[in-house]
Amino acid sequence: MPVRSRSATASPASRSRCGCRSRPRRAPGTDAVATAPQAGAGRAACARLRAVIVDDEPLARRGLEIRLQAHPDVEIVGQYGDGASAIAALRADRPDLMFLDVQMPGVDGFETLRRIPSNEMPLVVFVTAFDHYAIRAFEASAADYLLKPVEDSRLAQALSKVRKARAQRDAGTHCEHLLELLGELSGKPPLRLDEALRPDAIEQLRRDDKLAVRDGQRTVRVDLRSIRWIDAAGDYMCIHVDGNGGGDTLILRATMREMEQQLDPARFPRIHRSTIVNAARVVELRPHSNGESFLRLDCGQELKLSRSHRDKLAILL
Repeated sequence: MPVRSRSATASPASRSRCGCRSRPRRAPGTDAVATAPQAGAGRAACARLRAVIVDDEPLARRGLEIRLQAHPDVEIVGQYGDGASAIAALRADRPDLMFLDVQMPGVDGFETLRRIPSNEMPLVVFVTAFDHYAIRAFEASAADYLLKPVEDSRLAQALSKVRKARAQRDAGTHCEHLLELLGELSGKPPLRLDEALRPDAIEQLRRDDKLAVRDGQRTVRVDLRSIRWIDAAGDYMCIHVDGNGGGDTLILRATMREMEQQLDPARFPRIHRSTIVNAARVVELRPHSNGESFLRLDCGQELKLSRSHRDKLAILL
């Protein structure tokens, strides 16, 4: 269901037809000289960015809404928890800008773009908690990105890009920019937009043999074969990989659900509420009397297969 936002909009009484705040009335009896507005001032004041937020996480939507309050030219005209709701309301909302979460259940960010007609395509700022979507490719593209949790300075940079893009954009050019971005993400030559956004093309992107993990100021592309296991530590995921001297651990800010969405479950099954394992690295499975099992990896690490994930035995054996 769509969630409407009121906090970033002016009340009807304080807005003119163009959507801008009207000048306050002078109190009766006060001495003031009426001044005519300068030419173009009304148009400048009316240059608002109509924005929608599309994210399945209510807290993420609310956090972005709060940060956007620092930008008075941005008017939030709609908030949606899934891509299908956003697509249905797009024609009525007529947004200039869409903050679009990449990872959503059902209709995700890429599928949402695929379903939007080119003549209705707003400017898009991707929002993601996961670095698999090639952060550097976003940085090189006209379409921008925000990494969760959103930073105020990074949001300001993204909005600056959006304002410049709107000043010179047309729908066809923006679609070409999106196409170039998707080509950078997939590492393949640009195709037509509808081809690049096909479900099988998106699925191939998710099943890439590399996993992009941000490590401080750099982005590391990790070979999936080098991953031993992954476990959760609060709001972070610990990715244990091969390395000099017995292995290494990379830290990624993401949820277990987001991690599962990026990996092939046939290769990386979840064996515990906080553990994912590389099935190719399992060399021994030892059952326990309580219904649980213990896995031994080729590096010597032992992991527990919980009873609630016993259905993964077929993958591991």
